[in-house]
Amino acid sequence: MPDSEVSMTNRADDRHGRARPDQVRRSRATDEPEAAGSAHRDAARPAEPPDPAEFSRRTEPFRRELLAHCYRMAGSLDEAEDLVQETYLRAWRGYPAFAGRSSVRVWLYKIATNACLNDRRQQIRRPLPSGLGAPSADADVPPRPPAPGPDWPQPIPDALVISETADPADIVSARESLRLALMDGLQRLPGRQRAVLVLRDVLDFSAAEVAAMLGGTVPAVKSLLQRARAGMNAAGRPGQNAPEPDDPAVRALFEQYVRAFENADLAALERALREDAALEIVGSPAWFSGIETCLRQLGRVVGSPGDWRMTPVRANGQPAAAAYFRDAGGGHRAFGVAVLTVAADGIVRIVLYRDPELFPRFGLPPAC
Repeated sequence: MPDSEVSMTNRADDRHGRARPDQVRRSRATDEPEAAGSAHRDAARPAEPPDPAEFSRRTEPFRRELLAHCYRMAGSLDEAEDLVQETYLRAWRGYPAFAGRSSVRVWLYKIATNACLNDRRQQIRRPLPSGLGAPSADADVPPRPPAPGPDWPQPIPDALVISETADPADIVSARESLRLALMDGLQRLPGRQRAVLVLRDVLDFSAAEVAAMLGGTVPAVKSLLQRARAGMNAAGRPGQNAPEPDDPAVRALFEQYVRAFENADLAALERALREDAALEIVGSPAWFSGIETCLRQLGRVVGSPGDWRMTPVRANGQPAAAAYFRDAGGGHRAFGVAVLTVAADGIVRIVLYRDPELFPRFGLPPAC
């Protein structure tokens, strides 16, 4: 069944569960607003704007999880934030007519999903370098400098989308739903397949709810989901079953990586990496696979003791290091964020986002 069988409805207005990843599903008894007014209200009478306090009380609890949803759809934190703003603007305009016909949460996800699907930037896919081709065959050639532009994926700080005070099981689910392996796989899917997979398999909405969100039918949703799952399986996702970042073995390997860079200890880096380790620099199409090749590339930048300072952070549900590099004046300037996929027996993948502008998103200064 073709993707076109799931058509968007209300494009002009909507352009722009067991909820595992970001928030425990609220009961519909608690998240449905009262009816907007009498059923006999004169249809020609302009709808009164919603009460700001009422609107905020009913919609703001979902902002964090909607940001995570838009990020999964877009692969870009910048774009996700724009889409969340668009979602709330359209929700504000449409709230008087909403009248509690579904839960607030389902209604907001419908607006957000269609905003994502109808945004022109959704035509851009943002895979990691490993999604663009085979690893570099020449270990002695450094990758090209990262090129700026909107086509590359961005990491997302855990603090923006995961509440550390939530139920531990929900925290684990939220981390799993943002991991780089999943994000990279999603970026390889067409938009509607991506939407259905996220809504069904990540957020656990029913097929009927998803069909209503997309203005399609349940059979069409099931067909899209089947193809999306097949696409994800075909892409392969190394590291998708990596242990939690709080696992003692993971923490020890991450700390070893940080110390190795700060001490310019290439031998310690070698002990931390797994034999099949991969290195990717977002913005450069070249990437490297295998411990020997990765070590040659890392040896080019490890420098001298004290050149690097690493600040531990969390991104995409994974351990990450915000790296500062020593400048000519002896200070340390923001360089980039390395997100690590760590298994119990070694570091599987290093993905470097060489973008100093990411540091404010993690609450970090531009220099230290």
